Amino acid sequence: MTNLLIKLFVKDSKNTSDPAVRKRYGYLGAFTGIVLNILLFLGKLIAGILSGGISVIADAFNNLSDAGSSIMTFVGFKMAGMPADSEHPYGHGRMEYMSAFIVAVLILLVGAELLESSLKAIIKGDAAPVYSAYAIAVLAVSMLIKLWMYIFNRKLFKRVESGVFKATALDSLNDIMSTGAILLSVAVSLCFKLPFNLDAVMGLLVSLFILYSGFATGRDTLNLILGNPPDEDTVEEIKNTVLSFEGFIGIHDLMVHNYGPGRQFASVHVEVPQDSDFVKCHEQADLCERLINEKYNIQLVIHMDPIDTNSPAVKTAREAMTAELKKIDENMSLHDFRMTPLSDKRTNLIFDAVIPPEYESRKEELRRRISDAAKSIDKTYFCVITFDIDFTGHN
Repeated sequence: MTNLLIKLFVKDSKNTSDPAVRKRYGYLGAFTGIVLNILLFLGKLIAGILSGGISVIADAFNNLSDAGSSIMTFVGFKMAGMPADSEHPYGHGRMEYMSAFIVAVLILLVGAELLESSLKAIIKGDAAPVYSAYAIAVLAVSMLIKLWMYIFNRKLFKRVESGVFKATALDSLNDIMSTGAILLSVAVSLCFKLPFNLDAVMGLLVSLFILYSGFATGRDTLNLILGNPPDEDTVEEIKNTVLSFEGFIGIHDLMVHNYGPGRQFASVHVEVPQDSDFVKCHEQADLCERLINEKYNIQLVIHMDPIDTNSPAVKTAREAMTAELKKIDENMSLHDFRMTPLSDKRTNLIFDAVIPPEYESRKEELRRRISDAAKSIDKTYFCVITFDIDFTGHN
């Protein structure tokens, strides 16, 4: 069924990096959610009023909030698909993340409301509701519909990797859990006479599960909004592609910026021998930038750094200092290494040291340790260090 809907309503469905295609996926998911959740809301509301079941009425309004979430999905994808403009030169792709975060907030609100109503019923000692055959049938059908919606949104997520669909799929799973808990309480109450309101207890347990899933979804989406490091595979693929070009012998200061799905920008410093033909190197850089864009849909800018590859003294000193950095932390490295002899008693080692983010507040301590290590190699060495943070999270 999902594949049929995609075929009917999503043109060029395999080109998921295209913002227009992503928008069509968003519209499909949003309109499907709006229609089905409103139908579920009406059916459960009637069943809850007739039976007096707190958890059923809460479940009905949960479906109404799900319809609201679907409306936010529609708005989010519509705005995310807008072209770049003078005020938003990198596009509006992060609106997908914002709409996913709003869905997570709505999940938390539903969980909090269900927690409150369940606690009140437990404290007051309200009697468990008696469900009619109609109410039970509505709940059973709603579980089947939500199971289909879970599968539907999971498939959409796997196709476009949008956090909105992941959050919506989790919300559908929450609904299955909450409705299943209600039916379980009905079955147990029919078989056993309990001294407490099992309906309220099950509502309490389900509310805790909903709160946890809402928190987890919100946390993951907020990380995307704040900025996650690129995944390790992407970093390695970019590095390997760049270093495959003739004359490029080193790479550092790789930064990848995510402005929404399909909107990634990156910059990197590439080391080339200082006696290279820089016209040829520039042509290689242009070819590399185009290849990265074609292969990974990443807009890359390359900055070239000339380095001395002929001096044995420079090579020996660079290798020795690299080894000393690795002794401090395996994830440290250096680049732009230069040696400047000033006198018989002083030789400046000038380089950039790449350090993990957790060392940012300890730069002076690191400077001292690295300088002491250089002195242990040769007492005439004086370090002039510029610290760089490894923004990829993978060194």
